[in-house]
Amino acid sequence: MEHIPAKRLLIRSKDTGWFGTDYTMNLYRGCCHGCIYCDSRSDCYRIEHFDQVRAKENALPLLRDELRRKIRPGIVGLGSMSDPYNPFEAELQLTRHALELLDAYQFGAAIATKSDLIARDIDVLSTMRERVPVLCKITVTTTDEALAAQLEPHAPSPARRLEAVQKLASAGIFTGILLMPVLPYLEDSVENVLSVVEAAAQAGARFVYPAFGVTMRAGQREYFLQRLAELSPDLPGRYLRRYGDRYECPSPHAKALWTAFTRRCRELGLLYQMQHITAAYQRGYGERQLSFFD
Repeated sequence: MEHIPAKRLLIRSKDTGWFGTDYTMNLYRGCCHGCIYCDSRSDCYRIEHFDQVRAKENALPLLRDELRRKIRPGIVGLGSMSDPYNPFEAELQLTRHALELLDAYQFGAAIATKSDLIARDIDVLSTMRERVPVLCKITVTTTDEALAAQLEPHAPSPARRLEAVQKLASAGIFTGILLMPVLPYLEDSVENVLSVVEAAAQAGARFVYPAFGVTMRAGQREYFLQRLAELSPDLPGRYLRRYGDRYECPSPHAKALWTAFTRRCRELGLLYQMQHITAAYQRGYGERQLSFFD
């Protein structure tokens, strides 16, 4: 695997609105899941050869030094730009050892992934949650295995991801589903959305957090539309007619989806609002943890 230089790993968040994270951290650059909609392909991020995963040089010593220098612990978000559980992580274990370092310095973790490899680290996550907040977010946008294979061709199947949710939840780790993006004209049916909600509840998830639509911008838009054309020749035209060059592209059925989604979540006891999810996973960690949000 190619390694690339890095000056720092922990990036201070502008605010803590996204699941209460104080920092973001990416141990890898690029992603090989092949998701056709990924925003990280956008030109603004300047990631060349996005489908090639590269590890950051001396990531663990660098992280240790940064953690030592932090006056106040916080919650570190993993998975914002590159999946921390890509296939290479099985051997390299950068994410696993980074979590051990976060635990040693009493930093919490909020992890986003499409991989069931996260279940490998249940032992580390269980140890962490005894002292600091831990949040695991597994992306599932459809339970249709065939459709998922077209949209996320190299990612583990939805069934495998839901099995990981079940394992994490059974271990007492606060875990839920990111239902995003919900692609217009492909996934934005009430049936599809509710199937994910039902599967999440059956797996023991504590929450489902949705986005009924997709984003498009320079670099990523062109790739996305090209891949849509491979699924159905009329899809790019439908997107362009409706959304043009807009960044935020909500489903035309967003209101109906939200109504059906929230009703079923309430019936099943699933959280679905950001502030409630954040409050729930950090609850019980005392005044020191509340200071994360100063």
